[in-house]
Amino acid sequence: MSGTDDALYERLAAFEGLPAATAWTGKDPVNLPMIRHWCEAMGDEHPAYRGPDAVAPPTMLQAWTMGGLSGHTDRSSAYEELFALLDGAGYTSVVATDCEQEYLRPLRPGDEIGFDTVIESVSPRKTTKLGTGHFVTTRTDVRAGGELAGTHRFRILKYAPAARPSPEAEKPRRPRPVINRDNAGFWEGVAGHRLLIQRCGDCAALRFPWLPGCADCGSREWDTVEASGVGTVFSYVVMHHPSFPAFEPPYAVGLIELAEGVRMISNVVGVPYDKVRIGMPVRLEFLRVDEELELPVFRAGGED
Repeated sequence: MSGTDDALYERLAAFEGLPAATAWTGKDPVNLPMIRHWCEAMGDEHPAYRGPDAVAPPTMLQAWTMGGLSGHTDRSSAYEELFALLDGAGYTSVVATDCEQEYLRPLRPGDEIGFDTVIESVSPRKTTKLGTGHFVTTRTDVRAGGELAGTHRFRILKYAPAARPSPEAEKPRRPRPVINRDNAGFWEGVAGHRLLIQRCGDCAALRFPWLPGCADCGSREWDTVEASGVGTVFSYVVMHHPSFPAFEPPYAVGLIELAEGVRMISNVVGVPYDKVRIGMPVRLEFLRVDEELELPVFRAGGED
């Protein structure tokens, strides 16, 4: 880094350990309706999340701290000052990069949530495909009845966007899927224009995406069934920003419910992005995106 960069980073690092939120409370206690909505959206039918002895799915940890459209009040000035410093240095764009969660005890309906957030770390200047900037990590300690229930780390990149390549530049390729021993069979099926769904060898439950074991009974025995390719749009988002190489926003990304009952995420094609609707019938097809890669996508208007 240059001397100017060193001086900026020294100022940024001074924010590490400062509070972003102190003694905040969740807007609602842990409750069954929110748990039900979450499970329906995720397609998670595990019995532990239903009934009089229900617990909240662990991955809902952050949900109980969210402020909604109205937000939380009395945010620490340190977080705003950190963002102002980054904005002033030209790092005006922001993208969420990843999160980490640690679970210490289950949350149950009726639990009142309290939490504190600190600015855990600010990275030195990094250069990414999106641009150059600094990663900022916050840590939120979530408590139920005063007892630590879990920790949520959330990381963003505050960056100055990289210069766009000229139209004459070679069109970037889509990211390659990560293929491992647990999902290699799925991609072999795609190569043969077959959409394969795992089926438990013991309880016959269907599952997608592919996993090494059954979430219902724990069995590691499985075979596959071929999807018919018929489905409907269960939910969707329209991606406007940020833009990524090989993708031209806006475009629709759908959560597709297949006729077999499982759901998968894919692009919805064959209709303008602003015409995609929940419940819209779709049908599977395979899209060749470059000389090496074909992907399953869903074309709107898939009824026979």
